[in-house]
Amino acid sequence: MTYDSVDRVESALAAGVSYLIVKMSFSRRMDLMRRVRELARKAEFLDAGQDAGEKMDAAVLRAEIDRLYLTWGLREVTGLDLDGKPATPESLVESGPEELFREAVAAVRAATGLSAAERKN
Repeated sequence: MTYDSVDRVESALAAGVSYLIVKMSFSRRMDLMRRVRELARKAEFLDAGQDAGEKMDAAVLRAEIDRLYLTWGLREVTGLDLDGKPATPESLVESGPEELFREAVAAVRAATGLSAAERKN
């Protein structure tokens, strides 16, 4: 048996761009859940509040969770140059087009196979 621990996902938004997404393993699942758990709890708590500041803080935490998913699960970006240099997961977060960032996050989330309850925790 041969097993590849990554999948290539072609961008639906930008021709020639693809993402190398890591597949879930037992160890990686535990790592991701540990890293997301506390941020998700705080975001849920703040989101339940009535104060506009709490809602804003919850939105910031959800954005941090998206960033965490991307840097955790995106190994490589191909076919995209940012400021004249080949894109990396980190540069996609920092200076890449937001729509490609969102597409890559969606690909990582899909690859995790986590249930909604697991993603929430």
